[in-house]
Amino acid sequence: MEAGKAIFETVDKLRQRRTAPLVLELDLTEGLTEGPPADPLAAVLSMRKTRLSDVLSGLRRARQDSRVKALVVRIGGNPLGLAMVQELRQAVIQFRASGKLTVAFSETFGEFGGGTVPYYLATAFERVYLQPSGDVGLTGVALEQRFLKGALTKLGVGYEAGQRHEYKTAVNTFTQDHMTEPHRESMGRIVESVTESLSAGIADGRRLDPGKVRELIDRGPFTASEALEAGLVDGLAYRDEVYEQVKQAAGDDSHLLYVSRYARSAAVRKLPHPTADGIALIHGTGMIRTGRSGRSPLGGGGAMGSDTISAAFRAARRDEHVKAVVFRVDSPGGSYVASDTVWREVTLTRKVKPVIVSMGDLAASGGYFVAMAADVIVAQPGTLTGSIGVYGGKPVVAEMLEKIGINSEMVASGTNAGMFSTSRGFSPEQWERVNAWLDRIYDDFVGKVAASRDLTRERAHELARGRVWTGADAHASGLVDELGGLEDALALARKRAGLSDDAPVRAYPRLNPLERLRGPDSSEDKSAALARLRLDGWGPLARLSAELGLPAAGPLLLPTWYVIR
Repeated sequence: MEAGKAIFETVDKLRQRRTAPLVLELDLTEGLTEGPPADPLAAVLSMRKTRLSDVLSGLRRARQDSRVKALVVRIGGNPLGLAMVQELRQAVIQFRASGKLTVAFSETFGEFGGGTVPYYLATAFERVYLQPSGDVGLTGVALEQRFLKGALTKLGVGYEAGQRHEYKTAVNTFTQDHMTEPHRESMGRIVESVTESLSAGIADGRRLDPGKVRELIDRGPFTASEALEAGLVDGLAYRDEVYEQVKQAAGDDSHLLYVSRYARSAAVRKLPHPTADGIALIHGTGMIRTGRSGRSPLGGGGAMGSDTISAAFRAARRDEHVKAVVFRVDSPGGSYVASDTVWREVTLTRKVKPVIVSMGDLAASGGYFVAMAADVIVAQPGTLTGSIGVYGGKPVVAEMLEKIGINSEMVASGTNAGMFSTSRGFSPEQWERVNAWLDRIYDDFVGKVAASRDLTRERAHELARGRVWTGADAHASGLVDELGGLEDALALARKRAGLSDDAPVRAYPRLNPLERLRGPDSSEDKSAALARLRLDGWGPLARLSAELGLPAAGPLLLPTWYVIR
């Protein structure tokens, strides 16, 4: 009898939850992940992290869902990139336009530190609440560059490098002890462009004059009471008080549900037919390298492998149910050869179906190279892109080795066999080869930009020269076609392909467990796009080790001088 009563009560509660008003919740304190995990390690590391795509699709569906009454978000903890924040702002503003309540809460927007970007996100919400002990670190935008030349000189390390051209400043960290004029000009414009976007967004969200926002930025940071007095927040309250207000506004019987859970449950209810025509979504995230995508088991960011991305494009090209491809790029660049490999696959795919690129926080240098051949490039105003240029060189550690009593000798066959040894500098003849290599890459890059973007060679060079642009400035110059986010890119892809507004989007390639286990039959097989763990022994120091010319496999491997190449 008691068991039957318990079952009845449980069923009744479930029925009430299916019909009760919903308050969607988003916790950003642990950050967001860009897309589906690329490899087994990424799957484990991102197991409890919310995906940006789930949030965007969830909020889009919720706009039309009468059960959803409100959205409450907790901001703080891990910082989000500016372009991702702009994606979220856009989604929140559209959700808010449907007439539903939106509330942002933070314990602090920067605890004795900057919090301009998190606060900028909060201003998209109808109400902004701050814990009474918190602060609003509205202090503006600053980019800081450290230069290692002086320290390297003291250690006896020189750095020989060439670059194309004056704005390609990544190597300046090692070759300069201060900002060059082009370096300062480029960074100054980025700061100015970002500040323009932030000020406009904050002014619109808080109904303030843009000039007043600039004045407040110069006065920041603010204590909680100062922020309230200045109109930067709507109230000072603790989490329990904020959530109670939101639940009361939504209805006494309302309950909380994470946006990502809501998105997945809605997707399950509307599962499309497995062979329904739709959009392939390919994610290219991290530094670009030859081989397959993946990450080091010791940590650090993931890598975009040209084999993985190319296989995904080939599979999407052959799939008759894929009517368009959206390529999500979030990358600082990397290998020229790998970037060119992906560029070729984008070019081939574009011949048979539309390819739309959606840029994340960063799509620069090689990240722009892989994107430029698309039919349309969509970026956020805060995306960092461009950097159309190249640099190359090596550290020279002969003096340092001498200081610590290490002698280096070489036996070689071939005039330039030891050209890339870090124990000696380039000879004049070797510098000729380095410069020829840099010129070839730069000319190829700029030529492909001109052809892809319908620019003259001269105009493409003017926009190139290694300069980094914000998405807003890149859009004004034609390097980017439209300003917007992933949802905009997906909508554009559906339109170009002649699909309905609710046509399915599938992360590509989709593999069943058997396909994952058996491995690919050939490089044309879609399972060839599987990522892997990269045994990069440097782990989180992989990027620095590469810039210093150290072997990618790290210190726990047979020394490379045993290998004849």
